[in-house]
Amino acid sequence: MINKFDLIIVGGGMVGATLACALADTQLQIAVIEPNIPAAFSLDQAHALRVSALNIASENIFKNIGVWQGIISRRSCVYRRLKTWELDAQRGATLFDSTEQGVDHLGHIVENNVIQQALLEKMSQANNIKLFVQKTRSIDVQPGATLVELEDNQQLIGKLIVGADGGNSLVRDAAGIGIHSWDYAQSALVISVTMSTAQQDITWQQFTPTGPLAFLPLSGNSASLVWYNNPAAIKRLMALNEVAFLEELQASFPDALDQVTAVISKGAFPLKRQHAQQYIKEGVALIGDAAHMIHPLAGQGVNIGLLDAAQLAQCLLAASGEQMSSADEYAHSTRADISSLAVLNEYERLRRRHNLLVMQLMDSFYKVFTNNNGPLKVLRNIGLGIAGHLTPAKKKVMALAMGLEGPLPELAKR
Repeated sequence: MINKFDLIIVGGGMVGATLACALADTQLQIAVIEPNIPAAFSLDQAHALRVSALNIASENIFKNIGVWQGIISRRSCVYRRLKTWELDAQRGATLFDSTEQGVDHLGHIVENNVIQQALLEKMSQANNIKLFVQKTRSIDVQPGATLVELEDNQQLIGKLIVGADGGNSLVRDAAGIGIHSWDYAQSALVISVTMSTAQQDITWQQFTPTGPLAFLPLSGNSASLVWYNNPAAIKRLMALNEVAFLEELQASFPDALDQVTAVISKGAFPLKRQHAQQYIKEGVALIGDAAHMIHPLAGQGVNIGLLDAAQLAQCLLAASGEQMSSADEYAHSTRADISSLAVLNEYERLRRRHNLLVMQLMDSFYKVFTNNNGPLKVLRNIGLGIAGHLTPAKKKVMALAMGLEGPLPELAKR
């Protein structure tokens, strides 16, 4: 027996599940394939290693699809200030404060598994979404009728298949969509720690010749640290015993970091830049890391992925004859084929251009702040100082960081 759907989403992580929830309780019949479901959440459990800095646009998306309360009722940490400076130049630090934008906060730091659990909870309440907790065995992409076979031998056929399955996307490969990719020659060491002080409302990043050092506050007295360096240096750090690692961490991070009392967990991740040559084909769409991967130094990866999901949902709702009129209500009009290029072109037009701009901006940051050329170092310190004092420029940077610049899908608006 073949299970028939309008839409098959391969990947039920944060981005794929957001797309499903944005289409919950509509006329579209949706399958979500995700083999890795997080364990039940408990406030007593240690903070997870992988976290995301959700900006205001992402918060708006989650509010509008009805999952924000499910996120903050579990665990999150608001941040109102963002500080950046270069090694040995903290006096010239740039501080971005939410009060300068006339808003309460800049965003929230949330564990990825908390976000995914809130989304899965919302999905389970929808009458048009079916979750398959299975690995994908094969994908046969055909316009308007893609066949997916799962490892338990179940077969699914869908008008439109969406690849939300990460950087090594099976959907992208099955569709024959190529990528432009290169390594940043850097790895990120993510460290979950407990601190001697309680929760703060500031996140900061210090730029060093070997890569940034970043601090992201979590609830209670926990925090997430990110240590960027070349792969060999990160490999050496990972091999240190607990005492030696903690000593080197405290010595390498700036004085802005309070006393670390314990390292809970750590993990290293290679960094690369990757962009799909196209986001769509007839019957196929890519979102999130399946479409693009960027340097995480500004924490924008998941945020632009969520914008992908929101924009694609908007295009599909319009095509299926359901125009979004509120978070939970839809108005019906003429239906169109959701797998057609006529529908999907609008998604690619809006998102690919915006994502490319963000990627180019992140590449520029990476190149400027990893170059230890003397004159360039002076210029970037001057640049940080100017950004910290010129109000229009500073507000522009803050608006970009909050996700409120560029074309926004309706779900990302207040």
